[in-house]
Amino acid sequence: MSGSRGEGPLHRAAHGPPPRAGEDFSRSAARLAGQAGVAFGWTPELFWNATPAELAVLVRAVAGEAVAPPDRDMITQLMEAFPDG
Repeated sequence: MSGSRGEGPLHRAAHGPPPRAGEDFSRSAARLAGQAGVAFGWTPELFWNATPAELAVLVRAVAGEAVAPPDRDMITQLMEAFPDG
């Protein structure tokens, strides 16, 4: 997954982070609840009453739109517009 467009930590959280080796549901859910508390100020009650879709909307809002890196033509244009002299 790493290296693909828009796949930072928040993106992975929106799509459900893969469980860590040997981690059961309750431990994984507790970890995600803690992350939601830190990132969004959610209480445990808010986390457990939210749907996965609601959590995903917040994660996408914080992550923003993925921006593609400049291609060679754009870099050439920038170098011409802003020469280092």
